[in-house]
Amino acid sequence: VYTEENLSDKSELLLKSNPVHKKVPCVLIHDGKPICESQIIVQYIDEAFPNVAGAPILPSHPYDRPVARFWASYVDDMLYRTWVPIFRGRTAEERVQAATQVVAFLQMLEQALKKCSKGKPFFGGDSLGLVDVVLGGHLGWLYATVAICGVKVVDAAKTPLLVAWAQRFCALDAVKGLIPDVDTLVENRPLILD
Repeated sequence: VYTEENLSDKSELLLKSNPVHKKVPCVLIHDGKPICESQIIVQYIDEAFPNVAGAPILPSHPYDRPVARFWASYVDDMLYRTWVPIFRGRTAEERVQAATQVVAFLQMLEQALKKCSKGKPFFGGDSLGLVDVVLGGHLGWLYATVAICGVKVVDAAKTPLLVAWAQRFCALDAVKGLIPDVDTLVENRPLILD
């Protein structure tokens, strides 16, 4: 059962299920047991339901699995850490300075895409992998940065491979309709970033 949360008045179920962070969308309850944090939930689903989603999101090779986990964790940590200061910047100059950090991160991530994909369409190769799913979850916000803050961070001139990857990712049937549109994010910005 899918349940939406009121971010300003979180339910007892959420607070009980995710007592450490008390946030969404970071709780999956399966067989009455909570699994917290988006990346861990994705890995859990991949392992618990291997025949449901199709191709596994973690590579089969023992070396490639921790590499994918590293990059997924790095994306979650560093993208958020560099991106939030854009929204917290009080002046246009502060927002532009913060945006340069995000662009630098995305340029480094473009090099990771080149290496991890081995010339194939996704970080996971021919099909979506963990890094694709994690980074894809941030795309709506990256695109919304222009509308909310007047600062562009997704730029084909600076990260052409990553922009092409994002277009392929968003065009997938499994992804369509899942990434929030810019207008929805603009409308909900104060609740989500507070």
